[in-house]
Amino acid sequence: MIQYEVRQTLVSVKNVSVLIDERPIVRDLSMEIKNIHRTDVAQGQVIALLGPSGIGKTTLFRVLAGLSEPTSGEVLVGDDQKPVEAGMVGVVFQQYRLFEHRTVLGNLVVAANRVGLRGHKAEKRSMELLDRFGLEGLHRRYPAQLSGGQRQRVAIAQQFICSHYFLLMDEPFSGLDPLAVDRVCKLVNEVAQADELNTIIIVTHNIEAGLKVADTVLLLGRDRDEKGAIIPGARIQATYDLAKMGLAWRENVDTLPEFLELEREIRAKFRDL
Repeated sequence: MIQYEVRQTLVSVKNVSVLIDERPIVRDLSMEIKNIHRTDVAQGQVIALLGPSGIGKTTLFRVLAGLSEPTSGEVLVGDDQKPVEAGMVGVVFQQYRLFEHRTVLGNLVVAANRVGLRGHKAEKRSMELLDRFGLEGLHRRYPAQLSGGQRQRVAIAQQFICSHYFLLMDEPFSGLDPLAVDRVCKLVNEVAQADELNTIIIVTHNIEAGLKVADTVLLLGRDRDEKGAIIPGARIQATYDLAKMGLAWRENVDTLPEFLELEREIRAKFRDL
């Protein structure tokens, strides 16, 4: 069993509810993400927020990113637990939105300008991140000249300029073949291990990929009343500590009987969420 220690809280979601046209989408949702410390390697946090389509994942995603205000409750991020605002959390959408008319370096410099870096400082910070993500030789290329994986790396590097430690990824496995999914999982682990405070929240309905890449899995769904009727508004229905279960930070974890059993259990639960 890999040894690790749970330390301070990095993200707090406290009693968040979201109503749209007076219809509950998220209801009284609370959760915490804590810093994981390992003595052998730098270890950031990877949380997979799983749920079927239409359950409210996108709504919660926008609240966690500070892009939408909850109807009630709050989201706090960082060591100092400040209320989240747009720009404090990096956001990587499915399409890896980049400025097509700017070079790779130019895309990162634009992000650096937004957080107050100018001139040489902006370029220096941008090149540091390109180097960290294995893109240093591509800084003069344009997005159209990149592979899908390279575009994703650029998008992640761009977001870390703004957010430093926090990253939200929206359905990063959507439409990918198995080999491409494995490459995304590897990239997420590389990003997580770049710094102990790096915290990545992946919102997805891909159960297998979410389990492969995460150290914690949160299952989003709706409660039911005593008659079995659905109570509107998504909440956290189950939390799986994969590190404690011995299913985190292991190569070929998806071949283990324990992994396959957990995948079957979660897949069965999806039908009732």
